[in-house]
Amino acid sequence: MTPLIAADLTAVALVTGLMLALPAMTAPTTPFGVRVSHARAADPAVIAQRRVYARLAAAAGVCAAVVSVPLLATGGSATVVGATATALIVADLLLYWRSARRLRAAKVAGAWRDEQRQGVTVDTSFRTDPVRLPWSWALPAAVILLLTAGLGWWRYGDLPAALPRFTGYGVDATGREPVTVWTAFAPVLYQLVITLLFVALTLLLLRARPDLDAARPVGSARRYRVYLRGVARLSLLGATCLNLGLLVSALQLWAVVEPSAFWTVVVYLPPAAPVVAWLVWESRVGHAGHRLPALPGEEDEDSGVTQRDDDRHWFLAGTVYMNRRDPAILLHARIGASWTLNLGHPVTWVLLAALAAAGLLAAFGVIDLPQRQNIF
Repeated sequence: MTPLIAADLTAVALVTGLMLALPAMTAPTTPFGVRVSHARAADPAVIAQRRVYARLAAAAGVCAAVVSVPLLATGGSATVVGATATALIVADLLLYWRSARRLRAAKVAGAWRDEQRQGVTVDTSFRTDPVRLPWSWALPAAVILLLTAGLGWWRYGDLPAALPRFTGYGVDATGREPVTVWTAFAPVLYQLVITLLFVALTLLLLRARPDLDAARPVGSARRYRVYLRGVARLSLLGATCLNLGLLVSALQLWAVVEPSAFWTVVVYLPPAAPVVAWLVWESRVGHAGHRLPALPGEEDEDSGVTQRDDDRHWFLAGTVYMNRRDPAILLHARIGASWTLNLGHPVTWVLLAALAAAGLLAAFGVIDLPQRQNIF
């Protein structure tokens, strides 16, 4: 078996496994992003869609392997591996959306939304006493950033006139770039942006509107607090791991270690760690913490109402939200540890326009940084 075929089969297996786990990353009351009551969480229609989706997703994985392996065996390039993984992800997401549409149709046909009185729950303590950012978990990322900066400063005077091309996570030894402040300290700048960005995003997630259950308001509020604390720690852990991967890239860029296939693999190990940790965490605690054990008094909690049916504001299987009357800008999406913007809020479009403008400036703007000898 060639390395490309092995990489292709590994990618297909990973994507298929993740997509098969996707329905389990939603709360029992939002299967495939469709709002249902606790009484309908185990309805035959829900179970049927879970089974159909699992079978079709597994079949899509088999088809991807059957098509891609012969292409690679007859001289295909690494592009085939990437194209196969991308096509498989798109196909599985379309299958997930298909199940969401069919489940929503079953819900409408059965008039599920009229079976119980609907309501919402609000916990103002999330504003008066919000979950605090665990600053101590941001220290490792900052330490790695300072360590990389110090190492770069130490190596800067001994660098050759040209460096390997920095690719973010790894270097391209076949390409050379002249030494400038940007090319030499690019890993440090990347680390700085990642650290600040992850801290800012974590603060935003902690201030986003909580995802509470009107049927079980007390228990869901407590679980969501525990869930948010875990999300904050994992987010800052992600910054640490990404910075560590950039440190390994910097060692290759500055010729501390010789670029090789071994170091190429090592570079991607730290960024992969938080992904695995996040999947394990999500599988243990569940969407918004619904799998966390109940405390005494919460086992039989029932307010007599079910969560308000707001499916008309959710699109693409609970991943896109649009409600002009909702003042919230950032909300917890209905799948996994993910958040989404309210596309019905004007501020959202201002933010998206600003990001688009920044992307265009980065794509078309040309910034000439001074050469090393003009700086030091």
